[in-house]
Amino acid sequence: MNEKPSLGDLTALAAIAAHRSFRKAADELGLKPSTLSHMMRVLEQNLGVRLLNRTTRSVAPTEAGERLVARLQPVLRDLDAALQEIDDFRGRPSGTLRINAHEASARLLMRSVVPTFLARHPEMALDLVTEGRLIDIVAEGFDAGIRLGEAVPQDMIAVRFGGETRFVAMASPAYLKTRKPPRTPDDLKDHNCIRLRLPSGKLYRWEFEKRGQEMTIDVPGALTLDNIELMIEAAIDGLGIAYVPIHSVRAHLDSGRLVGTLDDWCPTIPGLFIYYPGHRHVPPGLRAFLDVVKEVG
Repeated sequence: MNEKPSLGDLTALAAIAAHRSFRKAADELGLKPSTLSHMMRVLEQNLGVRLLNRTTRSVAPTEAGERLVARLQPVLRDLDAALQEIDDFRGRPSGTLRINAHEASARLLMRSVVPTFLARHPEMALDLVTEGRLIDIVAEGFDAGIRLGEAVPQDMIAVRFGGETRFVAMASPAYLKTRKPPRTPDDLKDHNCIRLRLPSGKLYRWEFEKRGQEMTIDVPGALTLDNIELMIEAAIDGLGIAYVPIHSVRAHLDSGRLVGTLDDWCPTIPGLFIYYPGHRHVPPGLRAFLDVVKEVG
């Protein structure tokens, strides 16, 4: 070994191995691809071994490169965590917090949590991404995710907010004037139900429970949607019965634009959770956001 590698050289190698691309690694590190390529040539010369196989279209670690990167990754993670802990002493959180949520929970956050958080921490920015599919928040670069408790991965730390909730079956008064309101879930077979298509492509089967008796119904209906807000609008327009989270429709129920049905068959469920990986140091921005969630969420 002619010269001991620098931390910058080793970090660059790990980034190139992760992205399999000089350009993407350069974007992450804020360098030019040509600069990274030169750094890797010098690193290989100093170590006396080839670390990367390069072609005109791709780059990949050699066996030696793979072994070195595998040993580097936990060291670099520990270093990042240590530096983050030191950064905590700066005081006020800063930077960008990225959170993935489905649309209904994002709307709930926007009512009180987000305004309070941004007002209290002016040096923070919030990137709130809404989508229906359940993603790997770590692999896709998010600090946290928000989902119903049953959907939270078991290896995550979860913090409840918004209290218990439940799904409710509701329709417009105009629709219920033309049809006899259902008294049991079985009665839904005689109604137009506004069905929900899940991100997986499957149709959601409505779940009911009363005094220990559980029922799961594959409801009939001419209209299928993949968005809760559109389902609510369709129900208001008299197109049928929708089954949605109560926090999404409470204002319409209070105003009388919609009427609940099968109320005694709609049980409470644990509700929403914000979750994040437990094996990582919690960044100051996420910790500050969690504090606001616990306070006003």
